[in-house]
Amino acid sequence: MSHDGLVRCPWSLASQLYRDYHDQEWGQPLHGDDAMFERLCLEAFQSGLSWITILRKRPAFRAAFAGFAIEQVAEFGAADRARLLTDAGIVRNRAKIDAVIANAKVARDLDIGLDELIWSFAPPRRPRPRSIAEIPATTPESVALAKELKRRGFRFVGPTTAYALMQATGLVDDHLADCWVRSDLRDTGHPGVFRSQVSVASSDKEE
Repeated sequence: MSHDGLVRCPWSLASQLYRDYHDQEWGQPLHGDDAMFERLCLEAFQSGLSWITILRKRPAFRAAFAGFAIEQVAEFGAADRARLLTDAGIVRNRAKIDAVIANAKVARDLDIGLDELIWSFAPPRRPRPRSIAEIPATTPESVALAKELKRRGFRFVGPTTAYALMQATGLVDDHLADCWVRSDLRDTGHPGVFRSQVSVASSDKEE
């Protein structure tokens, strides 16, 4: 239980930044092609890093990648790659930067919206987990989502990343059963407010 008397998922207690993200963003239905693209990109950048690092760098990522507007990032060229590799505000990993640009081109050319594609893999509603130990790393739906994204040409989209995306954007509700946050409102088909970029793992601590 937190100092305000509210019961939260344990991973959210490591910092105020995590708490705000947990309370306001994680697990809430997210919509919009650019919003989903941003989340996909930052999930890829998370590999090997703590989530708090990505949260702290979120404003710099947005500035560096034109707000993750698919149409704009798809037009990035050699000069943009060079700029990104020297930007200390983001994670300067060449393979991941190249993946973002390549993924933007794929997202731009999809025959359906990225939002619609990802939400088509939302599983049926299920009871909330009672403990962190009950939360899976992957599910059949995340395996299928990753397979479809890869088939279409996306990079850095394995089943674990796909499930983290599903958790963070409200396709599944993995707040614990006794957590005060409610995300019972399922997808309405209407665009939501895009506020967050990252999913959270239970083992991360404030750096």
